[in-house]
Amino acid sequence: MTLPKPRGILFDKDGTLLDYHATWMPANRAVARDLARGDDDLAARLLVAGGWDAAADRILSGSALAAGDLDDIAQLWRPMLPEDQPIDQIVAYLDEAFPRYMEPTAVCALAGLMDVLSGLGLALGIATADSKNGLRQSMAPFDVMDRFVFAVGFDSGHGRKPEAGMVHGFCAAADISPAEVWVVGDNRHDMEMAANAGAAGIGVLTGTSDRAELTAAGAAVVLESISDLPRLIA
Repeated sequence: MTLPKPRGILFDKDGTLLDYHATWMPANRAVARDLARGDDDLAARLLVAGGWDAAADRILSGSALAAGDLDDIAQLWRPMLPEDQPIDQIVAYLDEAFPRYMEPTAVCALAGLMDVLSGLGLALGIATADSKNGLRQSMAPFDVMDRFVFAVGFDSGHGRKPEAGMVHGFCAAADISPAEVWVVGDNRHDMEMAANAGAAGIGVLTGTSDRAELTAAGAAVVLESISDLPRLIA
C-alpha cells in the first residue's frame, strides 16, 4: 500500500498518546473494587469480563476496557454488580472514578513531538473512546491541548468508534479531506474508523494490540510508538 503524505493526524488517546497499562490499570483495579463493594473475587470477575488477562496482567486487545467507551463498560458490568443500578448511574460513576484513579503516563515528551508535527504543517486532533471529562483530565498534566484543532470523546456528538464521524469532524475542523488524514491508534476500532472514513490507519504498539492484530485490522504501517511519526513522514 502506498501511504500518502498526511495533512492531518488524528490520534487515539489511550494506548497511543498515553501508555495504556501504566495509565489505566490502577484505575481499572480501583473502579472494579469499588463497584464490587470490596468483594475481591467479584472485582476480579469484573476485570476479567472487561478484558483482563490475569496471567499476563494485561488488558486484551479489542476488549471493553481496551477499546470500549463508558457505556460499553457499564452495559457489560451491570448484570454482575451486587446492586441493580441504571446504566446512566453507572456511566456517571465511571466518568468520575476512572479519571480520579488513573495515573496519566505519556508515551513520550508530548509537547515536543506535537511541536515537531505542527512545524511540518500538520493539523492535529484527538479522537478517543473516553469521555470528554476523561479526555480533559487525562491530558491536563501534559499541557498540550492547545496544539490540537479538534479533540473529542465518545460523548462529544461525533459518534462512536469505529464509526467515521470523528474523522469527518476532524476534517471539517482542519479543512482537509479524509484521504489526507492518518488515524493513529493502538486498537482495531481505530483502524476500522480510519477505513470507514477513507483515511489511512497507523498502528502503534504502546497500547493493548500487537503488530499482527493491528496489521490484520488494516493498519498501513505499525510503529513502536508515536515517536516514530516524524521519521515515517520524512
